[in-house]
Amino acid sequence: MRGKEIRLERIMDRNTGRSIIVPLDHGVTLGPIPGLVDVGRTIDLVAEGGANAVIGHVGLALHGHRGHGRDVGLIMHLSASTSIGPDPNDKVLVNTVTNALKMGADGVSVHINVGADSEARMLEDLGRVAVTCMEWGMPLLAMMYPRGRKVSDEHDLESVKLSARVAAELGADIVKTVYTGDADSFREVTRGCPVPVVVAGGSKTDERAILDLVEGSMEGGAAGISIGRNAFQHPAPDRLIRAAALIIHEGRSAEEAVEILRT
Repeated sequence: MRGKEIRLERIMDRNTGRSIIVPLDHGVTLGPIPGLVDVGRTIDLVAEGGANAVIGHVGLALHGHRGHGRDVGLIMHLSASTSIGPDPNDKVLVNTVTNALKMGADGVSVHINVGADSEARMLEDLGRVAVTCMEWGMPLLAMMYPRGRKVSDEHDLESVKLSARVAAELGADIVKTVYTGDADSFREVTRGCPVPVVVAGGSKTDERAILDLVEGSMEGGAAGISIGRNAFQHPAPDRLIRAAALIIHEGRSAEEAVEILRT
């Protein structure tokens, strides 16, 4: 497992044990949305801001590798669906752990919608990928979202607790899930999950709201954040990431962090 430990240090800050991850996998789901047209430029900005890792499909490695600038960890996403497909919640595997290793990835990620009609197959995929990751020493991040006909609120505490725990039970090294709305309730999620939990940034919102979410998540025991659109669609992604890093890696408040965005 030494290989996995070494690769995890490229994803999680080795001093704080926390991470700022920027997902850039939206090109498959939504196409070339603002912030992802020039993906190399976006990677430059979030890396300069202090991101620990980015997430993307194989195209990110093929077309987004810069060969210059600040280094940043690469998590290759193995799951996909499009927004115009018959069931966008049905994620299928489109890449493999061994290919991600060949492409130079430091980790892989899979997306599971707990409660979706295709949950059973997605859980089977998660388990199979986790076993392969153990064999090759590859870190695995599981994106776990409560979504489906029986889920009325994807931020529901019990649903989020279940989703996070499922990932840990099936072999994930890091779990990404949604925030439950406040630090006290989210602490139940992190206490019930034996591996690090990072919080999804969610839909596009204002910068103060996202920094408040970061602060609450950290107070609730999160190991970091995984912010996509709120980072790469920000007018200054480097400053937004730098502000989040102040909270995550230095333990400062959202009020202090927002000052970075005003300068």
